[in-house]
Amino acid sequence: MKIGIYGGTFNPPHVGHIKAAGDAVKALGLDKLLVVPTAQPPHKELPEASPTAEQRLEMAGLAFAGVEKAEVCDIELTRGGRSYTVDTVKALREIYPGDELWLIMGGDMFYSLTEWYRFEELLNEVGFAVADRADESEKLKEYAGRMRRDWAAKVEFIPERPIEISSTELRRKIANAEGRELLAPEVYAYIVKNRLYGVKPQLDWLREEAIKLLAPKRVAHVMGCEQEAVRLAERWGEDVYSAAAAGILHDITKKCSTKEQLILCEKYGTVTDTLELEAPKLLHSKTAADMAWAEFGISPEVREAIRWHTTGRPGMTLLEKIIYIADYMEPNRDFEGVEELRRLAYEDIDRALCLGLRMSIEDMKARNIVPHPRSSGALEYIENNLKEHGL
Repeated sequence: MKIGIYGGTFNPPHVGHIKAAGDAVKALGLDKLLVVPTAQPPHKELPEASPTAEQRLEMAGLAFAGVEKAEVCDIELTRGGRSYTVDTVKALREIYPGDELWLIMGGDMFYSLTEWYRFEELLNEVGFAVADRADESEKLKEYAGRMRRDWAAKVEFIPERPIEISSTELRRKIANAEGRELLAPEVYAYIVKNRLYGVKPQLDWLREEAIKLLAPKRVAHVMGCEQEAVRLAERWGEDVYSAAAAGILHDITKKCSTKEQLILCEKYGTVTDTLELEAPKLLHSKTAADMAWAEFGISPEVREAIRWHTTGRPGMTLLEKIIYIADYMEPNRDFEGVEELRRLAYEDIDRALCLGLRMSIEDMKARNIVPHPRSSGALEYIENNLKEHGL
């Protein structure tokens, strides 16, 4: 067999890596491509707060799953310690004693090859497959000629139009709600779920994921809640991103039955009370908060805003007030008193919260539904606070 060896930190594996792997398989006619995540690079430290080696291995498995003839190899992780290429190649030679091994690399690595640790031992074990960019082709060919002449090196070229991506810049983008298009969807979801690289999930991705979980008739309400939350955040000086994220995710478990809600409670360790267990309408805000935390990489502040958007609570934060009110009065809502609530929300958010809580409690009583004591507590708290300030 003709086997390619494609190593790297893959921190994270991105579309540039995926394209390079596919190009190598095709250009070299490989029977197998071994993708080998590095445990610890020999000449540099991984950036601070990098994922574990095991997490990079998992991401590589997700990233290269669609590349024909590629398989992720954990040989460097199981060996541990610093990852010298010669050690990896010799270990693979024991596994594949009669096969052709080709080490895949970029031109910059190829030029420094003679400086590698125990370089001369590599010459006896592998050939060197070098990515050949059109703007470097003549220089590469000249250098390859010297390597063949001086060292009897085996060299092949991989014609390539690389996708230029800086891993450092990509990590910065991920932490700034950007960069999703540079990653396989499965890798991006993994990064978000595991909160890697200080990820700030992109709002367009959150919308797409939320819509998958919503009943079709609820989509307009959720999008309206997001829009209203953003406007209120801009008015009152709250973080707009957090308001949007909470608005998008606040109803992601709304369509679940009581049984399904209870399964989610067990899965996410959701703490409930007796009244909530009897009312899925109340329960969904807590399961949505805990699912959003576990699956969608949100902040603690966003989680709490989702958790209290149905009942409210004493001592609500500004973000919690915004999501409670936005959910109540978003543009698709139409009930007696909603226009007054909308007017007040942009004049005095605390008075708007009082009005919203009061209307909700009265509406439930009119329908012979027992309001949650937390709502009464929230109303009493905010009314007392207004009185203390002479408002």
